[in-house]
Amino acid sequence: MKRQVYNPYLPLYEYIPDGEPHVFNGRVYIYGSHDKFGAFNFCQNNYVTWSAPIQDLTNWKYEGEIYNKREDPDNKNGRHNLFAPDVTCGPDGKYYLYYTLDWTGKIGVAKADNPVGPFKFIGHVKYNDGTELGRKKGDAFQFDPAVLTDDNGKVYLYSGFGATTWFPQIRHHLKPQGCFCMELDNDMRTIKKGPIKVLDKKGKAFRDEFQGHNFFEASSIRKIKGFYYLVYSSVYGHDLCYCISHNPFGPFYYQGVIVDIGDIGFENRLPRRAIYPLGNNHGGIAKINEQYYIFYHRHTNYTNTDRQGMADKIVIDQHGTIKQVETTSCGLNHGSLSGCGDYPASICCILVPHNGNIFYPFFALPFQKKRVYITQSGKDSDKIETQYIHNLRSLDKFGYRFFNLSHTTEITLTVSGNAKGTFEVFALTKSLGKTDFISTKKSKSKIVFTIKTQSFNEELLFSFKGKGKLDVFTVSLK
Repeated sequence: MKRQVYNPYLPLYEYIPDGEPHVFNGRVYIYGSHDKFGAFNFCQNNYVTWSAPIQDLTNWKYEGEIYNKREDPDNKNGRHNLFAPDVTCGPDGKYYLYYTLDWTGKIGVAKADNPVGPFKFIGHVKYNDGTELGRKKGDAFQFDPAVLTDDNGKVYLYSGFGATTWFPQIRHHLKPQGCFCMELDNDMRTIKKGPIKVLDKKGKAFRDEFQGHNFFEASSIRKIKGFYYLVYSSVYGHDLCYCISHNPFGPFYYQGVIVDIGDIGFENRLPRRAIYPLGNNHGGIAKINEQYYIFYHRHTNYTNTDRQGMADKIVIDQHGTIKQVETTSCGLNHGSLSGCGDYPASICCILVPHNGNIFYPFFALPFQKKRVYITQSGKDSDKIETQYIHNLRSLDKFGYRFFNLSHTTEITLTVSGNAKGTFEVFALTKSLGKTDFISTKKSKSKIVFTIKTQSFNEELLFSFKGKGKLDVFTVSLK
């Protein structure tokens, strides 16, 4: 079978959310935070990066650790975690990493000679009098930095938070006030102009069009076709919206949602019909071989803190508009996934409990994990792909977009668990077949469907009706 890539696009043991994709010297690099599977908090691992040649997005390479959280002099004891970062190639040809140590409210800067580092700490973003940003009276809380080196060599830094409720982690003298833009001086860390507010935390942004998609977090900045595109996550948390401007300091004009992890808003889908469990979201746009993509993340393990990178194709039309796209399992792949081969069941982009999806909690104890969810066996450091769908019960559904079924005649699910009942497979809403089965925990069982369809671009949906609960490991097609 021809080599493919699916969502999540990195190995299934890797948990890199908040992904900022950047193309440097013919390769695309992913810079994000780094969750630890099964942890009690966000981003407990150090920064690593993966890269792929722009000609072959199936060929991802692990580039190793690029920055250790103890590099920052404020974190010699390692108590603070590295939250969502961004990277730019500066006017001097060096690479600069911008980040925050979780809730400290300051932006650190590290420098490297190449995109994979190792990056070395050079200071915190500061005013020209030497005062660190976030330490002056009236400073806004700094969070989720995004950086852009413009065509003219000017460097713009965006940062901010839009919480309207009290966050106990935030230093008492800092307040979430929205998203701010700053121009940096030649040293890449001294503020030359700003900070200037570009998005209000209430979403007003000086106009009413943001209402309903107010700025919350996850700033990401790109310059595309002469416009500045500011991507962010709204107060809903699970979407990525965008606004555009002719000027890096605004005004920015709201345009819409690019992607939502539950497909809320796509074809008027309502929140109560989310197709995947919800959680926070963060990502950015990349142009790779003339194709634009939006990178974002999904949630696993019934928690908000075990997140994995996702990507889907987008189209930027002649007016600069991006229509909301649906989430898929094929993502960066060149078209639909092949209808011949073995796939991990956990690459599903549709996962719907019988009683509907929820916004995943910050942490859930085992006895609280009553809905179907994706998890893995083994520990975070095992580097083995052991993900599977866990706790599937009657009337739960899981599915995939998209498969090329033009020559597929048989689909097999590998499952285990104490359950009996009927499995049914659908192509969109059309049933392709039903199978009765009995499964036990003692061994894995095969559930086989004989199908007949000739679709090149098909959504597959599986539904279980019966008693007990199941784990689903693989989906095989031939």
